[in-house]
Amino acid sequence: MVSRRELFAEITAVLENSGNDCSHFDAQCIFEHVFERPLPMVLMDGNTEVPTNTADIIRSMTKRRAEHFPLQYILGQWEFFGYPFKVGKGVLIPRPDTETLVEQILDICREKGLKSPKIADLCSGSGCIAITLKKELPEAEVTAVELSDNALSYLRENAVLNDVQINIIKGDVLDENTAAAFNELDIIVSNPPYLTETDMSELMEEVRHEPQTALFGGRDGFDYYEAMTRIWKNSLRKGGFLAYEFGLDQHDEVSRILAENGFENIQLRRDTAGIIRTAAAERR
Repeated sequence: MVSRRELFAEITAVLENSGNDCSHFDAQCIFEHVFERPLPMVLMDGNTEVPTNTADIIRSMTKRRAEHFPLQYILGQWEFFGYPFKVGKGVLIPRPDTETLVEQILDICREKGLKSPKIADLCSGSGCIAITLKKELPEAEVTAVELSDNALSYLRENAVLNDVQINIIKGDVLDENTAAAFNELDIIVSNPPYLTETDMSELMEEVRHEPQTALFGGRDGFDYYEAMTRIWKNSLRKGGFLAYEFGLDQHDEVSRILAENGFENIQLRRDTAGIIRTAAAERR
């Protein structure tokens, strides 16, 4: 058998040799997941031998990561805004960039005194936006709209995991009939597909494992923004807000789409990397 310290060094080396730039972090995540304790506590007894079956599990997870399978899928869970979310094949992995969108919505609610807003989260995926908003705004009426059956299964599981009551609807956000079922919403929020044809051809190997339908936003990346803004604007009350996440250098076009559809007071926000990442606008 191998000791904990030896096994950690072994899998870190395997990940590093595979070209992983975050080999220590990924090895740490795998160790902490399997041992269910922080790494310093695990390695405090570093000379303790690891049972063969446990070592086999760790090596198997490491092998998959070395083959560029997403770490989040291997672990089966990832954190977003401090809350746990189940993830796996068929659902988009929650990313820190999207926390900027949640923060912007929370700021709007604080500024406007919205304690129990009616919110619709479109292209909800894992439910990270809808569920987090419900956790942060317990009195809000939150509805998550998602079309993919795979994503819906995770969305429902994550609502239970985080002990929230939200409305979950299977629906196509590009279908006018879906939007027609909503009225007098205070906030519509969405992180829609926004990658371009060029982006899709240049995806990192890890990202290719994620659902392409949750990534590809049309030739120029704006198909969803054009259609959703037009279709959903009348589901908002006057003075209601529409908020989007988007990609690098897409803010001017998204702002144009919002303005041409009767939105004003467009507020852009940067993520932690300094990239303009989100926009929120008010319906006239």
